[in-house]
Amino acid sequence: MRITQGTFSFLPDLSDAEIRAQIEYALANGWAISVEYTDDPHPRNYYWEMWGQPMFDLRDAAGAMQEVLACRSAHPHLYVRVNAFDSTRGFETTRLSFIVNRPKDEPGFSLTRQEAEGRTLRYTLSSYATAAPEGRRYR
Repeated sequence: MRITQGTFSFLPDLSDAEIRAQIEYALANGWAISVEYTDDPHPRNYYWEMWGQPMFDLRDAAGAMQEVLACRSAHPHLYVRVNAFDSTRGFETTRLSFIVNRPKDEPGFSLTRQEAEGRTLRYTLSSYATAAPEGRRYR
């Protein structure tokens, strides 16, 4: 299974040149860049671990690419994504978010059906990866 979150998630993985082009696009629009990583890519787990600080004053894509490569190197077995934030309205709005690194094996999710009162059905989405303790997933 392939996790499909963010922009470009249904496309093949982006090359470093394509990642750099997207970062250049974000910087040209005045957006701040941040790099994040996680071992739990559940769709409702929006808050991933930050890699360094958000790059608000960055003007050159080389700095962001350096952070992407450093995060990938430190966490080759985890998900890594790049976010671009727009603060023109006085608060940070995510304008662009895409995955730049994935584990070799993506185990996927299970869907659990629960019957509730009356004829109501509820579904819960659980990551197979969370069966292992944090820090030992995707190894």
